[in-house]
Amino acid sequence: MNTSIYCPEEIKSFIDDGAIFYVSHSGGKDSQAMYALIQEVVPDEQIVVVRADLGEVEWQGVQDHIFENTEHKVWVVKAKKDFLEMVEKRGKWPSAAYRQCTSDLKRGPIFKFIRNDLKERGATIAINCMGLRAQESSSRAKKKPLSYNKMQSCNNRVIRHVYDWLPIFHFTTEEVFQSIRGAGQEPFWAYSKNERLSCVFCIMGCVNDLRHGAEQRPELYKRYVELEKQIGHTMFMKGKQPISLEEHVGIKIS
Repeated sequence: MNTSIYCPEEIKSFIDDGAIFYVSHSGGKDSQAMYALIQEVVPDEQIVVVRADLGEVEWQGVQDHIFENTEHKVWVVKAKKDFLEMVEKRGKWPSAAYRQCTSDLKRGPIFKFIRNDLKERGATIAINCMGLRAQESSSRAKKKPLSYNKMQSCNNRVIRHVYDWLPIFHFTTEEVFQSIRGAGQEPFWAYSKNERLSCVFCIMGCVNDLRHGAEQRPELYKRYVELEKQIGHTMFMKGKQPISLEEHVGIKIS
């Protein structure tokens, strides 16, 4: 079993050049394994852990889990809007093709933090570390494990070079859990039933994960069901036809 992170020569050069490694931590298994392994390669003073707080739509206890399993200060960032408010205003749920939840509630606040933190440190190189893996989907498999982020970089009045690094890009799910155990840690409790961890009711979640969410957070499940009816748009499709969350999950609200 190979649990060595993807660490090309460029990463070693970035370390020597004083780059700051911003480790995005969601509390999920991939983030947890990635952080533990990055610590073996990157000096502590060059690691910054940042978390995007999604509020009530997340699994309860996930933030405490992150705090308990990190040795660095965890910088928590949050968008000015929350998920359900965003859906209600837009009148639509996110989709695999239009993941506004990721761009507005996660990526946006994290990159804003990176820009500000880099400026305060007087540093010019940021390595945005993400726990994405090729095994997760065909679209993710097409990504490069190390790439230059042109959108977040600039070379004018302000000098800033941002790179996206996927340290566990080649890992299997088994290798991810092995890395967590190897660090003397346990994954978040929801993995006792879940395949993945994101929002409690994620558009990318399987039926089993969604059912587990409905069992654990019935009041939140009810709000999602009611919001579908309110805006006239559903989270999921059955073929080309919309299907309600209740039908998809198989749990009716009372």
